[in-house]
Amino acid sequence: MTKAKTQRVKTLTEFHRLRGLPKPEHPLISVIDYSKIVRPPEISQVNWVLDFYNISLKRGINAKMKYGQQEYDFDEGVMFFIAPNQVFRIEAEPGATTDQSGWMLLIHPDFFWNTGLAKSVRQYEFFDYSVNEALFVSEKEETMIHQIIQNIRLEYHSNIDKFSKQIIVSHIETLLSYAERFYNRQFITREKSNHQILNRLEKLLSDYFDHEKVSAKGLPVVQDIAFALNVSPKYLSTLLKVLTGKNTQQHIHEKLIEKAKEKLSTTHLSVSEIAYDLGFEHPQSFSKLFKTKTRQSPLEFRASFN
Repeated sequence: MTKAKTQRVKTLTEFHRLRGLPKPEHPLISVIDYSKIVRPPEISQVNWVLDFYNISLKRGINAKMKYGQQEYDFDEGVMFFIAPNQVFRIEAEPGATTDQSGWMLLIHPDFFWNTGLAKSVRQYEFFDYSVNEALFVSEKEETMIHQIIQNIRLEYHSNIDKFSKQIIVSHIETLLSYAERFYNRQFITREKSNHQILNRLEKLLSDYFDHEKVSAKGLPVVQDIAFALNVSPKYLSTLLKVLTGKNTQQHIHEKLIEKAKEKLSTTHLSVSEIAYDLGFEHPQSFSKLFKTKTRQSPLEFRASFN
């Protein structure tokens, strides 16, 4: 199999040209009617990287999208978010007819210059989610989002004045806030699949710390845990915070302390031996974390069982 080449799209104008669209009316922001998009024949053989944000709601794509090893089939209408420098690939279904609809909002980071969103946009963790963690919106939610997009389109199609940029940025902030709310709803309502992730995390951490080679492997890393669960690190941490109030790192520490308490109360291993068994390079780091989490030193905890 030929390795897919990577193509970087630096400007909105270039993106419009590659998708068979007229030149954008504004160089830094554009709302695109997705039904007008033309996919180049070689699109499936290319990994794409954008130098700008892409917020989309699409239906009837008849294609798959890939981030790394993850794949999602967009047969249903979904909303997803791509930040600059993310790598993705679109795999068109062979012979499929398209009845695509929706919109794409393209925003170059320079558009946010000298606004609060220039820094705060990085706080929206869903820009780091994988494509298979897309946002499923209800009909009512889609209507609300569509109205915001229409407001953005109308504003930059009008005569640009000194108020235009801040008004558009305010609409974008509202859009992102709604997306955050809807994702929070999705974490709760998709209870079965989300709790399956939680159960798999629990088993994964238990197996990790029960493994006799954990001392050689070292402490588990959030990125590796997320990869093993087939989700992105940001998605996993946000999901866990919604379901349990704790992020991934806190869950790792919780399981670690649980195993440490078990060893301290049921074995005669020294604190240093337990620290090494649990993947710590330095016993002092283990003792410090244990006391932070339990308000007791390891030896004080062990003494309470005698």
